[in-house]
Amino acid sequence: MGEERIEVSAYAGYRGEESPRVLLRGGTRIEVVKVLDRWTEEAASGHKRRSCFKVKGSDFRTHVVCYDEESLAWFYIRG
Repeated sequence: MGEERIEVSAYAGYRGEESPRVLLRGGTRIEVVKVLDRWTEEAASGHKRRSCFKVKGSDFRTHVVCYDEESLAWFYIRG
């Protein structure tokens, strides 16, 4: 499984949690139609933590993206 750094336009809800709204990947803009699942991953060693989202895109595909809280960057997860 690989990761690719991407740009994401996100919305912070009333609790301040980021939720992706638009994915910008390889020059392509993909609107997030629906968040299908969300979860938090934490590294066994250290305090590295990231929020992950499984989303349905406007391209009719399912995508997994994660926000790394340490580097403040979004990553596209290729499975």
